[in-house]
Amino acid sequence: MSVIEGLETPAVLLDRVKLECNLAAMQELADAQGMALRPHAKTHKSVEIARRQVALGASGLTVATVSEARVFSTAGIGSITISRPTMGGLERLASIAQRVDLRIVVDSLRGIEVAAGSGLDLGVFIKVDVGLHRCGVDPQGGEALELARQIATVPNLNFRGILSHAGQVYAVAERQAAVEIAEAERTTMLKVRDELIAADLAVPEVSVGATPTVLAAACFEGITEIRPGNYAFLDLLPIKVGVVTHEDVALSVLATVISKNDQFFIVDTGSKTLTSDTGGHGMASAVGFGMAYPVDDYLNQHKALTVVGLSEEHGKLAHGDYDLPIGARVRIIPNHSCPVANLAREYAVLDEDQVVAWPIDAPSHGK
Repeated sequence: MSVIEGLETPAVLLDRVKLECNLAAMQELADAQGMALRPHAKTHKSVEIARRQVALGASGLTVATVSEARVFSTAGIGSITISRPTMGGLERLASIAQRVDLRIVVDSLRGIEVAAGSGLDLGVFIKVDVGLHRCGVDPQGGEALELARQIATVPNLNFRGILSHAGQVYAVAERQAAVEIAEAERTTMLKVRDELIAADLAVPEVSVGATPTVLAAACFEGITEIRPGNYAFLDLLPIKVGVVTHEDVALSVLATVISKNDQFFIVDTGSKTLTSDTGGHGMASAVGFGMAYPVDDYLNQHKALTVVGLSEEHGKLAHGDYDLPIGARVRIIPNHSCPVANLAREYAVLDEDQVVAWPIDAPSHGK
């Protein structure tokens, strides 16, 4: 009998061996290129996984929120970057600021004012827009130089460098496009770095992030730090970009067929587990909300079924060329593992011949 037979569904499964392979491979890449690896913990939100990343050599963690920073610093992580511009809540980090290397990101004078007003000693990065057009200064507009000079005037702030996220890579559907985005990000960042250096401003760090660009990049010259997050689990997004395979994915969702009709198998896993996310930043060629496989034939592409519809507690799998009885179990690779992890309460970790529970310690509703 399979070790997952006794699990109540839906359950978020985590293959420990694949997870550890993914963590080790990224650390080896960073080490080989002489870069720091600072994983983005918004993917897994797990103290257990964070500790494994640091044990392998990660320089610290990247997080998205003050709440995440509190969770991981309390757990003993000694260096944390909050990578989303923060407009409040920094005072909640006062109790840890003396023992943790706290680093934040700004892309405006207002952001600098907020950081200065916190009274905390903070490392500060300027975020550069390298094509996603979400956050970040225009790399050609001179804003980075203006902000760096302003940071240098504030006693409790220490300018650490420049930081980017080429999230537009998730919208491409083939590897070469990811290679080109990664190189455009690198060259854009080095131009901004050189502009600051020419103005007699030291730029200690040049930090880039996004799992597909890191895995696709042909050159890292000038890059000091990478911040991938999704690499720990992977999902259909980097598969569609062409930088990993289905066999690399560590996270899946276990579901049970609870009904069926002439069009669909209905499973007990809906948007409250898989999310209705079809992919990050305009992901191209997304079809449905995940790919499902019979438990006993997991990853057999001839048995792949598309999750074509979701309601809160139900999912619809389009019929394939075979039947599934009511009560059958399937494993679903989601489009995007990060929100799946955030919605869950724990991971059911497949560890050889047993299943163990790892808590999800920093959900987005945390304080």
